[in-house]
Amino acid sequence: MAEFLLALILLFPLSSSAQNTPAGTVPLGASLTADGTSDPWRSPNGDFAFGFRQLPDNDDLFILSIWFDKIPNKTLAWYERTSFPVPRRSTVVLDAANGIVLRNPQGTVLFQSNAVNGGVAGGYMNDTGNFVLRRSDSATVWESFDNPTDTILPGQIIPIGGDLTSPATATNFSQGRFYARMISDGNFVLSVKSFPSGTEFDDDYYNTPTSDTSRSNSGVQVVFSDDASLAVVGPNGTSLFKLTSNLIPSAADNYYRVTLDFDGILTQYYHPRNFTGAPAWGTADSWPGNICTGIKAGTGSGACGYNSICKMENRRPVCQCPPQFSLADPTNAYGDCLPNYDQFCVAGDRQSSPENYEMSNISDVDWPFNDYFSLKPSTADQCYSLCLSDCFCGAAIFRSNQCWKKRLPLSNGAVDTSLGATAFLKVKKGDNPNRPSSDRTKTKDRGTLILVGSILLGSSAFINVLLIAAVFLGLFLIYKRKSKTSVRAAPRSNLYCFTYKDLFDATTGFAKEVGRGAFGIVYKGEMIVNDSKTMVAVKKLNQASHDSEKEFKTEVDVIGLTHHKNLVQLIGFCNEGPNRLLVYEYMSNGALSSFLFGESKPGWIQRSNIALGVARGLTYLHEECATQIIHCDIKPQNILLDDNYNARISDFGLAKLLMMDQSRTTTNIRGTRGYVAPEWYRNIPVTVKVDVYSFGVLLLEIVTCRKSVYPNMEFSDAENVILIDWVVDCFTERAIGTLVGDEEEAMNDGGGERVERFVMVAIWCVQEDASLRPTMKEACLMLEGAMAVEVPPCPYPIFSATTSVV
Repeated sequence: MAEFLLALILLFPLSSSAQNTPAGTVPLGASLTADGTSDPWRSPNGDFAFGFRQLPDNDDLFILSIWFDKIPNKTLAWYERTSFPVPRRSTVVLDAANGIVLRNPQGTVLFQSNAVNGGVAGGYMNDTGNFVLRRSDSATVWESFDNPTDTILPGQIIPIGGDLTSPATATNFSQGRFYARMISDGNFVLSVKSFPSGTEFDDDYYNTPTSDTSRSNSGVQVVFSDDASLAVVGPNGTSLFKLTSNLIPSAADNYYRVTLDFDGILTQYYHPRNFTGAPAWGTADSWPGNICTGIKAGTGSGACGYNSICKMENRRPVCQCPPQFSLADPTNAYGDCLPNYDQFCVAGDRQSSPENYEMSNISDVDWPFNDYFSLKPSTADQCYSLCLSDCFCGAAIFRSNQCWKKRLPLSNGAVDTSLGATAFLKVKKGDNPNRPSSDRTKTKDRGTLILVGSILLGSSAFINVLLIAAVFLGLFLIYKRKSKTSVRAAPRSNLYCFTYKDLFDATTGFAKEVGRGAFGIVYKGEMIVNDSKTMVAVKKLNQASHDSEKEFKTEVDVIGLTHHKNLVQLIGFCNEGPNRLLVYEYMSNGALSSFLFGESKPGWIQRSNIALGVARGLTYLHEECATQIIHCDIKPQNILLDDNYNARISDFGLAKLLMMDQSRTTTNIRGTRGYVAPEWYRNIPVTVKVDVYSFGVLLLEIVTCRKSVYPNMEFSDAENVILIDWVVDCFTERAIGTLVGDEEEAMNDGGGERVERFVMVAIWCVQEDASLRPTMKEACLMLEGAMAVEVPPCPYPIFSATTSVV
């Protein structure tokens, strides 16, 4: 009895405290862990929850999100996109200074809400689905409703300048191509981009008529009201244009959301609040009516991928490949289609002859762009023959007595019965030697079996035994070879999983070293990838990682999900005991360091293009890929050049993969001297701004063709980063020409305006105060001339009171 009373006394204060905390309230210090068991922060009525949701196709990856908690499929209403996906054992905590702080298992900050104006006193998960952070005076300092991703809920608005962005696919929540925007002229538009990292929109494929030339009655925001009505309203709050039909189910009986889906359709969904079984979301309305023909941009692929055909079914686009074309990525039905054959156009080459091709007729299909020739008047037969006899022609469109010849790839393909068009698509005739290898292998295997069977029937028993043994040995060796080159690590990332022997053989025993750095040694090799010989770079990782095999695999998957033209592509990996290696595509023109600091000085235009390429690649790593990646070692040696001298960033993701502690002090600085941000000297967590600093130094090296430091200088010397000092002096004295040696090509580029712009951006990037540095996206926009560049202050605060930069 005494033990029972003691336990009751000890538990009573905890019970009282829990009862005194209102439902939905999240106190400072509260935290959640991404492990599948952590209880989320729920709204008072339990309709919504905030926390980690496990991805359906990977038990070790999660997404920080808000979701509908009372329905079976737990549909997301908000999520943190820049960190997607986060690995198991990541944590989120409510912090007094920074609000929501998301960290990976190693403690690196992946996201923070940066609530300001007096700090944070606590959080609250509303019944509306809005998670808010409040000050001690109850004022709101951050809310999820002000930071939507692809969805808005009743009570939420989209102001001028606000937008929704679609996910990349139905299961990949990184940034997609489609946008729902409230623009400054007062219209609400749906737009598409070829590349999420780009600054220009290809086309607006839906537009509300809410712009007024006088601006006195133009739209100012999109309002999703509590009665589930979606409308554009004017300055006085009156509805200018109602998008939602009046005939929709009651908002009192249904949950509602408006979501910009990965296929570009803005859809208003409803789900019954009270139900039995597992009902799906119903569609109350959607926009536009036909996205297949609605996108009319001459750039980009359209609603579907290149060479694809878009068809509307139940107000949604369905994409399909034309005859003898297959998906480039079998897991993405909305992606590009590739021909199953090679189309030759070589003078005198037999394979270029029209007799090897035929035309596949497709009714009511049009690819409206990519024309290079047209003929009017024309007949269908003439159009057919014109394309067949022209080795440059990939397809021809015939309608209204006119013929258009087109080159591959084809864009904006769509079924449109109103045109009366016929598409003639050129395909390989008969038994195609270039069809997929699996078909060729099956045919070859059948022929082999027939041949072996014939020999066996005509041979003696002893010879038959020998032949059978030889056949089984051959099949075993073939199977072993195929399994060696065809095993994939993960369907999500399409990475190859190689054995250590594979890579030992490919590099001839790791004989040719082509580089080494903080993460390991790189060897040149050659191997069969996708049935063709490929030059590869094999990196032997340092033995600095203590993570488990599952954690290593998770981090490699994350690296494998990155795809950008300014990144070196990861092909595969090896994970055998202590041997951990990564296999990359080989860059023929080596590192930027050799190109930049060699005997001959590269031209200004080429250097400026390289700088822009690095900026775009870093922007993708920081803001646009599935998981935000901090590089931690940006320098010329880690910028490689491909066959066309395009900049390709290497070694991204390795700092995280090798579990580098990104909050160490000066005794364990990560990175390379001369490029290291001041944060590394202080006991504070690093952010993406360390890469911005390193990029600023690299940008100055690209502009001046001078190294940031000299080899004979000690790392602890206060004057080691002499390049920055020299540049600031020259900029202060208006001696921009000195920085480029009065290079004629540079000074003729806008009268030196571009050089000055690059220098100002670089000085902003190397500010000692990280909060003054731009994001990589802002730096990229400034370099491209799409954003104005203010005159930067001196990078070192100690001099700011006495030094004036004009």
